Amino acid sequence: MSDFDLVVIGAGPGGYVAALRAAAAGMRVACIDERATPGGTCLNVGCIPSKALLSSSEHWAELKSLADHGIETATASFDLARMMARKERVISDLNKGIAFLFKKAGVEFIHGRANITGPGRVTVGEREIATHHILIATGSEPAALPGVAFDEKRVLSSTGALSLESVPDRLVIVGAGVIGLEIGQIWSRLGSQVTVVEYVDRILPGIDGEIAKAAQRIFSRHGIGFKLNAAVKTVAAAGATARVEIENRSSGAVEILEADAVLVAIGRRPRTGGLGLESLGVKLDTKGFIAVDAQFRTSIPGILAIGDAVPGPMLAHRAEEDAAACIAALAGDPHDAPDYGLVPGVVYTAPEIAAVGLTEDAAAGRSILVGKSSFLANGRARAIGATDGFVKVIGCAETGRLLGAHILGHGAGELLQELVLALRLGVTLHDLAMTSHAHPGMGEAVKDACHAAVATQRQT
Repeated sequence: MSDFDLVVIGAGPGGYVAALRAAAAGMRVACIDERATPGGTCLNVGCIPSKALLSSSEHWAELKSLADHGIETATASFDLARMMARKERVISDLNKGIAFLFKKAGVEFIHGRANITGPGRVTVGEREIATHHILIATGSEPAALPGVAFDEKRVLSSTGALSLESVPDRLVIVGAGVIGLEIGQIWSRLGSQVTVVEYVDRILPGIDGEIAKAAQRIFSRHGIGFKLNAAVKTVAAAGATARVEIENRSSGAVEILEADAVLVAIGRRPRTGGLGLESLGVKLDTKGFIAVDAQFRTSIPGILAIGDAVPGPMLAHRAEEDAAACIAALAGDPHDAPDYGLVPGVVYTAPEIAAVGLTEDAAAGRSILVGKSSFLANGRARAIGATDGFVKVIGCAETGRLLGAHILGHGAGELLQELVLALRLGVTLHDLAMTSHAHPGMGEAVKDACHAAVATQRQT
């Protein structure tokens, strides 16, 4: 008899959701992770600590505008050690929450490095575990520049950049994606001179181009510098500082950037090495992602994979959707495979950037409707001093259905949710324009953008 019905390798969002769903379906479940606490990268060194520090640093940044509200803060100061301590408390509280859910559901949490020795066989240290099914939910890890190793002192991954003991005077960030911009804003608010280097000629590749340009203008106004269309040639630590050599990809001009620390934020790669997959014959692609079918089954019977370990958006909430669909199929009640085109993305800078569905560039060649509404015209935004940004919706000119939505502004991630649902249900722009929104509210900008798109349709 097997020890378990399911062994989940990885206790990140996909892993712990899968373990809890499987336990709720009556399975005997174990969840293995190399960290002593559950939560994976997201909770321990990624999403949660970065959002905690973004919140703390935003409070500090807000002090500069409080005089407009009649509040004087001339003697204010911040304590970085206390900010970091708060971040750790947030992480610890959530760790304990998952551990409690595991205990309540009867999931055995095993701390250690897992190795798959065969279908239905896993070892952790000297312990051998038999199971009917194995689910790989090992997540991802920071990608490094070729020949540039992370020392987490001068050359940082996102992990090191979220645990600095002092504010670097000069911080160079390689990569103008989500991670680079979020962490860049944290340290810029706290006093770092931040310079972001990006290989292509824009920030946030993949985000709607108009939104990205507007966001860059705002970030620049807040003090973040940008070197776009620039290739990093070398990164070298030199004592207490680091030197970054960059080359303009158009002119060929070379520039040396001096920094106290360099954050390499060029993306993430699947964490699928060291599990024994190659010897088992589990099919991987050239980037290390595990090939799976619509029910997340790998090329080897009894071994499944979800989340960042398989192709698709590398997002925690996507991993959770994978987990739900995978366990439902395993329990004999298969759901439709997740539609990754409906997975929203959010950049938790200030202002936030949120998006779902098609961008205007991606819709090129189709007959579309575009509607926009600036927060400058929104009463709630005016009242709270959050007028940066706008809502942009894209619809099908023939059917009027929503195809994509993009928001730059205060609380954009929350404002996007009704549009995510609308996209999933095939709602039209007219329906959204006719939906009542509370006044005064930031959400009125969503309604106004949809109304603008509908008005365009009527004019044509």
